[in-house]
Amino acid sequence: MSANPRIVVGVDGSPASEQALKWALDYARAVGGTIHAVAAWEYPAFYGWGGQGVPTAETFNPEEIAAGTLAEAIEKVAGAAPDVTITREVVPGGAPQALLAAAKGAALLVVGSRGLGGFSGVLLGSVSRHVTEHAPCPVTVVREGAVAE
Repeated sequence: MSANPRIVVGVDGSPASEQALKWALDYARAVGGTIHAVAAWEYPAFYGWGGQGVPTAETFNPEEIAAGTLAEAIEKVAGAAPDVTITREVVPGGAPQALLAAAKGAALLVVGSRGLGGFSGVLLGSVSRHVTEHAPCPVTVVREGAVAE
């Protein structure tokens, strides 16, 4: 393992991703590592047609929303002055592809068991399942509620 292992964490604002970030921070402290927090964004398949209160292509900015979600999660979990170096990356495209690209050369990839999509009874979400099958480094999947607050 390198002197300062880089730990990639997927963050989408879900409780499970916040737990993954907390777990990664604890691990980074233990091994002297750094955190590379990644949020992915995509345009939805459909927009509203401009009805009252419905965002349009001109007013809806998923990149800005993803960046805000990432910043809020880091602030909530790590505080305003974290004791671990955290770099942020907001990436266009699907979460699995963004995380796999960021994980190249990383010591570890950490994801929550289920993000914002999916069904509540499913053990692994589609993103966590995909990255565990294809990651270029070890992967830790953190279940929501598995990390003490």
